[in-house]
Parts: sequence; C-alpha cells; structure tokens
Amino acid sequence: MLRSYAFIAILAIVAFGFAVVGLGFAWLVRPKKPNPVKNDTYECGLQTVGNTWVQFKAQYYLFALIFVIFDVEAVFLFPWAVAYNQLGLYALIEAALFILMLAGGLLYAWAKGALEWQ
Repeated sequence: MLRSYAFIAILAIVAFGFAVVGLGFAWLVRPKKPNPVKNDTYECGLQTVGNTWVQFKAQYYLFALIFVIFDVEAVFLFPWAVAYNQLGLYALIEAALFILMLAGGLLYAWAKGALEWQ
C-alpha cells in the first residue's frame, strides 16, 4: 500500500528541493548593495500625490471572481470536449447540467448588477 505512494513522495521531495535550491541560488548571487532608492516603494516610477491608500470598489473584485469562475468552467469542459466521441448520453447530460448551473450563476450575477461596469 505504501509502496504505491512512493512515487508521489519522491516527486514532492524533488519539487520542494528544486524550489529551495532555486531560491537559495538566487539569494547567493543577488546584488547586495541596498540604498534608500532601491528600498523605496515602487509606484510606476512616479511619486505618489495625495493619499496612496485608495480603496478600490468591490465591483472590480466581483468582476474578477466571475471571470475566474467561467475560466474554471472552460478548464472543466475541455477534457469533456476532447473525449466527446467516447462518451455516452450520460456524460452529455452531465455537461449540460454543469453548463446550466453556471448559466444560472451568470444570470444571478447579471440580475444583481455585478456585470455592470461603473
């Protein structure tokens, strides 16, 4: 039983080691000459005018979350579309239900006005 998980454990160790070695190497070869200009906050190369802690509208975040939801929909439907010829009627009904649930979410967001850009 544990032998079947050995590959996953080895893969996790190699992935973790690869990340640690890469970050360690970057830390070793980085330039180490800090000065006030390098340590200053970067704001597109311009000095900020006024209050820099401007609160953004929640509308932007809602729009981004809706985009992510429908992006994930495409990821879930892609394998289904690739294997469409081998799948039966049951898979077609499941995909239609999945799309209908997401369409219901889209209609709900539309009715609440989350898609209106202001």
